[in-house]
This record gives sequence, C-alpha cells and structure tokens, in this order.
Amino acid sequence: MPETTRHEDLWRLAAAYDVVPRYQGHDGDEHEASDETVVRVLAALGVDASSPERVELALAHVENMPWRRVLPPVVVLREGAAVQVPVHVTHGDPVDVWLELDAEAGGGRREVTQVDVVVEPRTVDGRLVGRATFELPTDLPLGWHEIRADGPSAHAHSPVVVTPHRLELPERLREGGVWGLMPQLYSVRSRRSWGVGDLADLAELGWLAAHRWKADFLLVNPLHAAEPVEPLTPSPYLPTTRRFVNPLYVRVEDVPETAYLSAADRALVEWAAEPVLGLAAEPGPIDRDVAWAAKRAALEVVHAHPLAPARQAAFDAYVEEEGEGLREFALWCALVERHGPPAGWSDELHDPLSDAVAAAAVELADRVAFWSWLQWVADEQLEHAQRVARDSGMALGIMHDLAVGVHPEGADAWALRDVLATGASVGAPPDMYNQQGQDWSQPPWHPDALARAAYRPYRDMLRTVLRHAGAIRIDHVIGLFRLWWVPVGNGAKDGAYVRYDHEALVGILALEAHRAGAVVIGEDLGTVEPWVRDYLDDRGILGTSVLWFEQEHDGRPRPPESYRHRALATVTTHDLPPTAGYLAGEHVALRDRLGLLTEPVATVRAHAAAERERMLDALRERGLLGHDPSEREIVEALHRWVRATPAVLLGVSLADAVGERRAQNQPGTDQEYPNWKVPLADGTGRPVLLDDLFTHARAQSLADAMGS
Repeated sequence: MPETTRHEDLWRLAAAYDVVPRYQGHDGDEHEASDETVVRVLAALGVDASSPERVELALAHVENMPWRRVLPPVVVLREGAAVQVPVHVTHGDPVDVWLELDAEAGGGRREVTQVDVVVEPRTVDGRLVGRATFELPTDLPLGWHEIRADGPSAHAHSPVVVTPHRLELPERLREGGVWGLMPQLYSVRSRRSWGVGDLADLAELGWLAAHRWKADFLLVNPLHAAEPVEPLTPSPYLPTTRRFVNPLYVRVEDVPETAYLSAADRALVEWAAEPVLGLAAEPGPIDRDVAWAAKRAALEVVHAHPLAPARQAAFDAYVEEEGEGLREFALWCALVERHGPPAGWSDELHDPLSDAVAAAAVELADRVAFWSWLQWVADEQLEHAQRVARDSGMALGIMHDLAVGVHPEGADAWALRDVLATGASVGAPPDMYNQQGQDWSQPPWHPDALARAAYRPYRDMLRTVLRHAGAIRIDHVIGLFRLWWVPVGNGAKDGAYVRYDHEALVGILALEAHRAGAVVIGEDLGTVEPWVRDYLDDRGILGTSVLWFEQEHDGRPRPPESYRHRALATVTTHDLPPTAGYLAGEHVALRDRLGLLTEPVATVRAHAAAERERMLDALRERGLLGHDPSEREIVEALHRWVRATPAVLLGVSLADAVGERRAQNQPGTDQEYPNWKVPLADGTGRPVLLDDLFTHARAQSLADAMGS
C-alpha cells in the first residue's frame, strides 16, 4: 500500500474516533501530530491501528458499530428540539417504541411516532439489519427519561436526557458587578484549625465576608478527596475522586458526637490535636500529612461513639442516596488502608468485580462504614458552610471548582476504569506560559465508553459536587469539547486532541446545574476555538476573563468596557503568582530558576516588563493611578480596572488582599516547587490567620475598592 494511502486511511480512522491530529497552536501556526502519535492515541481508545491491515479492519468495524445496536446508548437533546432516533432490527421485523418519563418530571408513558425515512438495510455479522426511524415529542420535560423498543429482534432501552436550552442567571446577577473572594481553603487557617483550613473556617469566612465586605461568593479550590492515608497528594487538581469530599477539611470539634464523648475519649481527641493546633502560625509549607494523621486519629475516636437514632437514620439515608458510588469509594479507601498504594496491589484487587474484592468488602465492612461516615460528616459540614453563606446574604455562597480529572491510581481510576482511558493522560500543548507543553497525568474520559454508560458516572459526579453549591467553575472547560491526549511514553508536546460530544456533556452539566439552582462558569483561557465561547454563551455558561490575558492585537490592555458581560473577571488566577509577585516579575524569575523557559531569560523578562508598563500606562490614562504609586496602590488600581468591566462576576484572590507574593502553583513542576502548600501570608511571608483577616488594613482597603 502506498505511504500516502496508509497515511490517509489512518487519518480517516482517526476522524471516525474523533482524534484530531492537526491543530492551531498559541503561536497561530498549524501543528500536526506524527502518525506514530496517532496510532498510540487510537490504541488508548482501544483501536488497533498498528498496521495497514488493522486500520482497514478497524474502519469496517466502526462503520458497522451503530447497526449492531437496537438503540443508541443514550440520546441527549435540548428541550423543544425535534430529534430522530434510529432503531435497528432484523430487516422486516416490526418494533414498538415508546418513552417512560422521569419520575421527577411526573412519570408516565409517551408514545413515539415512526417517520418515513428510507435507509437501505445493511448486512452486519451475517444478518440483514434494517433501520426504522422514530421522532421524539418536542414537548418533553427536562429530565432523565427512557426510550424502550420491543419486538421479535428488539428488546432494548436507553436513557433520553432532555437538557435546558440555556441556563438563566439569578436576578441578582443580571446587572453584573457582583464580587467575591477566591480563597485556597487549605491555606486559610484559623487558631482553631488543625494546621489546614477547614469547612468551619469556610463557614466563618463566608459569614464575615458577607457581613463585613458585602461579598457574594467564595470561589474555593477543588475540595475533592485525596488519598485516605499519608502521603497525600498536595494538588487539589489531582484528586483520587471528583465525586467525594476530602475529609481533611472536616472540623473534628463540629461533629455532633464529639460533644458526647467520655472524658477519656475527649482526652484522646485533645491529644491528637495538640501537635497540630499551633501549625497555623507557622510560615513554612503546609503539612497535610501531619494534619490528616492527627485528624484521622481523632475521628476514629468520634466514630466509635454510637449515633443517636435520628442521626443513624440520617446516615443510613445518606448511604442509600449515594449508593454504589459511595460504597466503591469507601471500599477503595479501606483497601488502600490495608494494602497500601494501588501500585503494589495484586491483579485481583485491581478488578473491582473480582472475588478477591468481594471478599475484602466483607472482611473490611467496618472500615468501609468508617470511610462512608467520614463522607457524611464532611457533607454535613459543607452543607452548613453553604447555608451560613447564603443566610448571611451572599447571592451565591460557595462556588466550587471542578478539576479536569483524577489521579491515575485513585479511586475513580479503579472504580470507573471501564469509562476512563488508561493508555494516555490529559495535558496541554505548548503555549506562551508553558512552552514545553503539560502532562497532568490524569486518565481522560473514554468518549465512547462514557456514552455507553449513558454519562451516568459524569452525572453522578456533578450531582454530588453541585449539592451544596451556588455556582461551579469548570476548570479547563474546553475539556468538554476536546482534550489533549498524551499517550503513555510520549512527551507532553507529542499528543493529539480527542473530541467529545460537547452537546451531551454541556447539556448534562446545564441540566444538573439547573436542578441544583447553580450558576456555571467555564475556565476558557488559553487556546480556545472562538465558536466554543459562543456556544457556551448560548447555553448560559459564563466565561473567564483574567486581566493579564485580556489584550488587544497590539499587546495593549483591553479596555474595561470591552470585557465580556457574561464572565467571571479577575486580575489573576491560581496558576500565576499573586498580583504583587506578578508586578515584581516573580513569574519570570521562578520559571527561570526551575528551568521552564525555552527563550533567554532576558527576553522573557523584557517582555514581562513591557507588558507591566503598558498596563501601568493604561491605569494612569484612566486616572486610576498616580506617577509614583506604591505596590498596594497598583494592586487596588488593577482591581478597580476589573471593577469597571461589565462582567457579571468579579473575583478577588485572597492572596492579593493581604499582599502575598508567592505563587500557589507553578505549572510544569511537581517536587521542584511547594505547589499547593503555601499558607496565606502577607508580603513578608508572615502568616495571616482568618482571625485577623478582617482587621487587616490592606485587605480592608481592597475590599473597599471592590465595594465602591
């Protein structure tokens, strides 16, 4: 076979599986993946393209795949849309098709009409298969319905998900200008914290921010669960699961059973707390391992105290509601506790359906109950924090952050392995801030497998995160459209994009947010195709605007009035140094020290200095800044610039409020920098505790600027 033909067939196969070998980079140039990379990405999708013969077989298989199914695995549509559903049966056989409506939408049966669409039958696996076409009613209510087909060669059912055409904003947000704080919760410690900011601190921060500063939301880092035992992965963006909460954030003293402990048990809790209560005043990196070891020991004591009948009933109801997902997560925690990290497990334990895992579930039932109880306790405290924030007058309260993916050896990678691709990881191609590309080590959703699972794992995860949320920020929202897959063994630059059914993923997100009454914000920074932003806006998903990235074609700052209305506008983001550090060029110096630059440091430093001066000139032209300003005055002027935009939501990093200079995270690093371990501190590195935050002169001044 000629080389050109082999290449074209490979790319045709790639297109059939939504692999996109060619893309436009941040530099505006077209980039193309090698054939070897395409073969490896297809292999991660379970498609053998290792030879021309295998490519030919795979092409024939993918073309026949829809004809092997009576019904599509799932149908996702917008409310009011006219959608036709293909039904495949043995050619000439009759079939009866109807809908059963979601119980939350009132239940009942709806007939489905067959329409006259002529499609030639096809021979598949030695059987002549015909296609009948049915049209769904256009007045279906929102919800998760089910289409059913019955006949001599058809006994099938599939979900039909009707999603909102558009999410509408709450009335208080429609005029814009609503502002809130963006804290990294682990870093916001009080004198009562056990070395790490917790959910009680979150509730207090919400109450104080609402009453003292008239803030309307708290955008927190992802609160997803980490490992059950030490060492814990510091990054909140690399969790073991996105569905459940990290019990590290539980305030032990706020668990109701703590009040009823015996004197001896209370002493055990106090002894556990003693080594860590003083850590909040320490300026050094946050030690999650020490904090969690202390909390876990104390929570074991509390858990041993019996629940009152009403509390037991509430716990039982929680376990029943969370179902198999909670059971699998708690079992995974118990297995890690018993056998150590999954890398050292036997092959049988890696299979959630194996006899060994079933036996372990019986043997470790008490530990499964403990880890389930921890989730219930965390859920209660999170619910309390959101209730306090809303009752204090916040328009949204807690705005959760949804990470892109999960740890490759975490609970989701174990329990959801059928819908995750293990032969590749998610990352990003090179851009101006990460010129070597990024590999985030997270297994991506397998597009076809997720559809075959009717998107239920995705839905269940969203429901749990949204349960106590006024809003949700979707990190790297472009991942609902396409993800940069880096095959195992390849460098971060040597990947390819894989497309997803964005109509399904965004639609289900909109449906679950609608049901929860939550606003959705998509982090749409970086290389994003322009139509994506238009699509998200049409669905009612807000965008993200970061001042340093908002530039005209000539590099000048974009005027405030030109910002998007339907967006969360901020000066900085957690992947940049706080504004004081950015103004000092810390982002350049840090990347130079860590060897992350691909251009001479002098060139990058000059570019950063020019960018900063253009911004300062723009501030002066608007009368927001004098000619010899202090650092604090510049930071406040930048926030006044954002305040002047028409953006619906305005975010202020809590680190900016106190003058912190150190970055929380440096993309492209792991152990080289204390990522996600930096406590909230002022410009000198002195910790700022929650107890002192609302009397902090610099923080109060910035809050005044945002409220003016």
